[in-house]
Amino acid sequence: MTDHHIGMIVPSSNLTMEDELPRMLRARQEELPEDRFLFHSSRMRMQHVTPEQLRAMNAQTERAALELADAQPDVVASACLVALMAQGPGYHCTAEREIAAGLRAGDCAAPVLSSAGALLGALEALGAERVALVAPYMKDLTGKVVDYIQDAGVKVVDSLSLQVPDNLDVARLDPDDLRTHWQRLDLADADAIVLSACVQMPSLSAVQYVEDASGLPVLSAATATVHGLLTALGLRPYVPNAGRLLADRG
Repeated sequence: MTDHHIGMIVPSSNLTMEDELPRMLRARQEELPEDRFLFHSSRMRMQHVTPEQLRAMNAQTERAALELADAQPDVVASACLVALMAQGPGYHCTAEREIAAGLRAGDCAAPVLSSAGALLGALEALGAERVALVAPYMKDLTGKVVDYIQDAGVKVVDSLSLQVPDNLDVARLDPDDLRTHWQRLDLADADAIVLSACVQMPSLSAVQYVEDASGLPVLSAATATVHGLLTALGLRPYVPNAGRLLADRG
């Protein structure tokens, strides 16, 4: 058995990433027991999903990365999609470089990915060119996410904003509600659904259900992040019952 140490940089109010990512990789381990995954987190303060608090959280990146370096993880994921996308197109590249610099200052050479970059990479892996998405954010922040994705070359044909400003309230949303929320999207021109464009909004229990019901590939910020983590570790991107993105069992 090989142990893979995964570092995560998460908002202080995030309750979901440290649940959904381990759940997915434990499910993988049950079928592919040769790989075991261990998680280590560093936190950056953020309570409300507002532009001001998102900028303040981003300013804590170097400190969080340096602390995480002490655990010597094999790969590091930054887990707040909107904090990066709200800063303008391509900002995930800047954030990933800043995290990498903080890790290097702590003598850690782990590769770095962000949930924002992972989502774009996952859409590319699926060959998705036109997507519809669900987000918990207020409409103005959802608009920034839409603009960010479209700047990367993927058309967003429709979006749904649930308009929940408090980050803890986002974590308390019932993921099974997504089994009906997706039906409010106009999917006529979509070739994929982003069921949760937020790592804080729980969605794992609905991903496979909505994929089966819609006939379209369905992913979330969390499944995209797991796809990115497994790829960075050189492992097959497989998690059972987590959608087409993670269906490559080999």
